Amino acid sequence: MEVLNFERDGKKIYGELYLPAGDGPFPAVIMAHGFGGQCAHNRPYAEVFAQNGIAAYIFDFIGGGNDVQSGGSTTEMSVLTEAADMTVVLEGLAAMEQIDRKNIFLAGQSQGGFVASYIAGTQPEKVRGLVAIFPAYVLQDDARKRTEGRELPETEEIMGLLLGRVYAEDAMSFDIYDVIKDYPGPALLIHGTADQLVPIAYSRRAVEVFPSAELVEIAGANHGFFGADEEQAIRSALEFVKQNRQ
Repeated sequence: MEVLNFERDGKKIYGELYLPAGDGPFPAVIMAHGFGGQCAHNRPYAEVFAQNGIAAYIFDFIGGGNDVQSGGSTTEMSVLTEAADMTVVLEGLAAMEQIDRKNIFLAGQSQGGFVASYIAGTQPEKVRGLVAIFPAYVLQDDARKRTEGRELPETEEIMGLLLGRVYAEDAMSFDIYDVIKDYPGPALLIHGTADQLVPIAYSRRAVEVFPSAELVEIAGANHGFFGADEEQAIRSALEFVKQNRQ
């Protein structure tokens, strides 16, 4: 593993690159963390990918949480600023000689899965495959419910994060299901049947909208995987990447 940072609009994007043994070029997975999270949550996936001949890059979104090592403030963060961050990462990795630019996969947990899905739908030619782990497709409905019938405040605290009004504005500025229908590549969704934060119905709907997607349902799992559930998710993601690399 080596620390590899990028930059967007003068702000640092902290990241960690996990390379397999050998010279490459390697297929690669870029993996995004969830709302208020950090890249450490994706290390178990990155380590397994690298052990199996696949490069992995995990990173902290700018303003992505209270404990991130990237720059920026949480009040500046939204799904669209996170998409801009991930696009910088995608272009940066694609330019590296160790990375096979024709085989770059995007992955993400929760809000990171939403962001990865957005990029797949808006820049499909750059994305070999998509892995969305309990993707937070609910966040647009949540934003509408929070803001219904009231003026958007300049800042508000949600789940321990101080957010700016841009968070809700950007979330409500498009429909993720309209975006993902434009991604023709292979997609894998992994979701727990007992998810209280993001009901699995959102992923079941998404699988019908993506042109080519499958859904792995993990029985009894809530939002966030641990133990055997996480092992199953990692195994499913690894097999998906192996089967769909060119």
